[in-house]
Amino acid sequence: MPSDPAGAAAADDARVVVTLVTGLSARAREAAIAAHLSDMNDEGAQAIILEGLASGVSPLDDLAPDQSLARIAPGCLCCTGNLVLRVTLNRLLRRRPRRIFIGVAGSEHLDQLRSWLRSEPYDQLLWLTSDLKA
Repeated sequence: MPSDPAGAAAADDARVVVTLVTGLSARAREAAIAAHLSDMNDEGAQAIILEGLASGVSPLDDLAPDQSLARIAPGCLCCTGNLVLRVTLNRLLRRRPRRIFIGVAGSEHLDQLRSWLRSEPYDQLLWLTSDLKA
């Protein structure tokens, strides 16, 4: 699957571009997402799913009105957090964002998470890009 978001949009406008964001700290992951959001002024609605709580003030505290933020409890998103991630993702997809960032605290099961996001029904709804490393 190509990792170019522009190519993804050209290939299938109906799919939501998804980027997994990894990094050692919540602050670093959130800063990386904030930097990408500031570079994407006119790309439509954005959604963010963050694993865990922010440590102090987050660079994502002041989001634009067309940007959604959901925080879910820390834990492996493909194992113990699978149901919570599925419900959160489904709710965000109803809002029809153009892009979703998923901040992942642990990278132990990242391949399994990618596989899960590429399976039904998400294979028809999502377009995974290359990971963003904070």
